[in-house]
Amino acid sequence: MVVLFLLFILGICVGSFLHVLIDRIPREQTIIKGRSYCESCKKVLKWYDLIPLFSYVQLWGKCRYCHTSLSYYYPVVELVTGVMFVTTSLFLPIESITYQVLSIRQIFLMSYYLFTISSLIVIFFADLKYGIIPDKILFPLIVITLIGTVIPVCPYPSFRFVRAELSVQNPFDPGCGRLGDLTRMMSGIGSFLFFLLLFVFTKGKGMGFGDVKFAFFMGLFLGFPKILIALYIAFLTGACISIILLIGGKKKLKSTIPFGPFLVIGTMVSMFFGDKMIMIFRLF
Repeated sequence: MVVLFLLFILGICVGSFLHVLIDRIPREQTIIKGRSYCESCKKVLKWYDLIPLFSYVQLWGKCRYCHTSLSYYYPVVELVTGVMFVTTSLFLPIESITYQVLSIRQIFLMSYYLFTISSLIVIFFADLKYGIIPDKILFPLIVITLIGTVIPVCPYPSFRFVRAELSVQNPFDPGCGRLGDLTRMMSGIGSFLFFLLLFVFTKGKGMGFGDVKFAFFMGLFLGFPKILIALYIAFLTGACISIILLIGGKKKLKSTIPFGPFLVIGTMVSMFFGDKMIMIFRLF
């Protein structure tokens, strides 16, 4: 329980930084220099204005200096990141993670998952808020996933952490050998080509090219057949939300709705529940 609490605290602190990435990268602002400031009065915020969750609640969601309402994205991103860090640790295929000292392999594995979750959160909110999937987030994610799941960078099995632990074994999972490598790579290429065809067919109106690039990561990360679960969830939730927005008058038929958030949702659902869903589908 203590470990989970510490992970939550770590998560909301990381979430505070992720919000900086979400706001600055799409606007091509530096993330290294420059302190956080109020978007309304431009007042540079003090350290006690930036305590994750606490500062927002303590100030009742308003700027300390100009009393303008702050964006709800601040607490939402921090809270979501904290919850997802805890959730990820609970779903990690590491035995008794809260009761034992982590090995190097486990630290690598956990770091990779938390990095992936953090990147997905940035992609989700950046596309939702600005309609863009940042290459500065997506490309490093793809490269690290390639290294961890495809390229045999280390001959020792304990260091090939992602390949060995990405999913619970099931009859459809080819595993970690050459067949598994090939399957994940083909899943990435197949997903990329499928979305590229949709992009060309709709002339970029149905989805952006960022979705096409993200589809490659999805296939590479999830492999087959979990990529199918992710795409099914993404298209289903996307269709349902779009219909609700149309009926509610929030959007029109020609309105653009970012698809990236739905792809992220599909990826996370398949990541955590994909194997169990596959087993259920096998019964029918």
